[in-house]
Amino acid sequence: MTKMAPELPIEVDAETGVWTTDALPMLYVPRHFFINNHVAVEEALGAEKYAEILYHAGYKSAWHWCEKEAELHGLEGEAVFEHYMKRLSQRGWGRFITEAIDLEAGTCQVRLEHSAFVYQLGKVGRRVEYMFTGWFAGAMDQILAARGSQLRTVAEQTQSAAEEGCDVGRFVTRPLDTHRG
Repeated sequence: MTKMAPELPIEVDAETGVWTTDALPMLYVPRHFFINNHVAVEEALGAEKYAEILYHAGYKSAWHWCEKEAELHGLEGEAVFEHYMKRLSQRGWGRFITEAIDLEAGTCQVRLEHSAFVYQLGKVGRRVEYMFTGWFAGAMDQILAARGSQLRTVAEQTQSAAEEGCDVGRFVTRPLDTHRG
């Protein structure tokens, strides 16, 4: 087990107990607590409806985070996306690896290893990390907008390590106005 790296500082306010990382208030909860709540909401709403809600919320949050972090650290373009993937990976969701990114085309491919969802749920025969999908489009679109591009994207999960025969999750982002072939 490795200790927290100094490049990801966690500050705890002694008076309020509020945890802060990257100037954002954070919640620190056990993985099983979060996943159990996630599954309960999914069962109540249905996976498709819950995925749609999470997509929009995640998109908005990723846009905001990337905008603030780019400004704080003087980052732009692919460096913003890589910083985002690094920070997501450092927060226990899994390890996010950018396999390809092309800002001009509005595309990227992300591989997910060590998914918190798969660790908790196991091989359940379906894609379980849909919560992350909107994050990739939100990050891409913020970066594109900061470059002055009108291009906007949509993201989808194409596989999960929770599916039989798969050992990693995969996500793709493509221009919003194109359709899969």
